[in-house]
Amino acid sequence: MKLLRSTLLFLLLLCSSKNFAQLIQTTLDPNQLPKPPSNWTKRNQLGFDISEIAFVNWSAGGTSSISGLFKGEFGRTYVKGNHKWVNELIVKYGLNKQDGTELRKTDDAFLLNSTYGFRKDTISNWYYSAKFNFNTQFTNGYNYPNREIAISKPFAPAYIFLGAGAENSNKKKNRTFYFSPITLKTTLVLDQYLANQGSFGVKKAVYAPDPLDPNNQILVEEGQKVKAEFGILFTGYMKNEIYKNVFYENRLSLYTDYLNRFGNVDVDYDTRLDLVVNAYVKANIGVHIIYDDDIKTKKDVVDPTTGSTSQVNDGPRAQLRQVLGVGLVYAFQ
Repeated sequence: MKLLRSTLLFLLLLCSSKNFAQLIQTTLDPNQLPKPPSNWTKRNQLGFDISEIAFVNWSAGGTSSISGLFKGEFGRTYVKGNHKWVNELIVKYGLNKQDGTELRKTDDAFLLNSTYGFRKDTISNWYYSAKFNFNTQFTNGYNYPNREIAISKPFAPAYIFLGAGAENSNKKKNRTFYFSPITLKTTLVLDQYLANQGSFGVKKAVYAPDPLDPNNQILVEEGQKVKAEFGILFTGYMKNEIYKNVFYENRLSLYTDYLNRFGNVDVDYDTRLDLVVNAYVKANIGVHIIYDDDIKTKKDVVDPTTGSTSQVNDGPRAQLRQVLGVGLVYAFQ
């Protein structure tokens, strides 16, 4: 009997010590501890819109065409206490192909936004903010059907905005307004041919008559590739669900320079209506309007003697682009 009691006591002690050891190991093992909450939030979204129309022996006539548009939106936001740092990257690239014509670009954008803000308390929606904005394009742009002379190129132009001001950010209403009375705007035209033409507001090249040939001109000074301005910037963003699975998004940017015709406002307004079918299918309707007095429209001029084609500035114009598409959307963390 004593032997039986001793055996049971030994087994009980053995099990207890094993469980105690496991408890200590579980408590002390850092791999088993819950990870602290991150101050970063991520947003990633990829999309592809496509539209196609085809005709075969169609009595009413028509031209077959197909268009595709790739879109990517990525966001990184850091929030800790009264500090907030918001980063956003937007990329777009679209192509169109019609019967009898070559591929043509329909959209091309690379846009990077970064805003740091500090507020006095966690209740206020007002931040002391500093903003950085950069945008350019991926490939050459043409005044179709002329594909010999590019009217824009990567980093020709590229725009950089850097300034400080105040921002009102309301997370519940999903809207943000930013005002900066001290903003430096830098325009880059890193292609010398376009810079010599004075494209996008940079100082154009200086020419002098050729003494040996009155029909020719000699390049005296090349055009500048950089233009700096100092002025006021206002930006606004708002996105609302106006109906179930119907979202209305607006982006607005207004800028005027203090020294060069103050009050002449550069406008960049992008509005979009998203109709969500499900988690992976979305339709959208968008309108993008740009007016910048430094952006001159181009027109082709044919020399009647030589037959050669050249481009001349035709003055500033309001630019408008309208988009209607249905496509796939993939969001991931």
